[in-house]
Amino acid sequence: MAKSKPLAKKLRLANREKSNQPIPVWVTVKTIRKVMRGFRLRNWRRSKLGDV
Repeated sequence: MAKSKPLAKKLRLANREKSNQPIPVWVTVKTIRKVMRGFRLRNWRRSKLGDV
């Protein structure tokens, strides 16, 4: 990918990167392991970002 990207694209990629982080440990502890992982986690190989 090009080094110089438009600002809007950089912001969209940054938002996607932030939303791809796992849930905090305290959430797992508080829910007594009912919530173990985030359901929207995305791997860079398995699924691509369509609208970016």
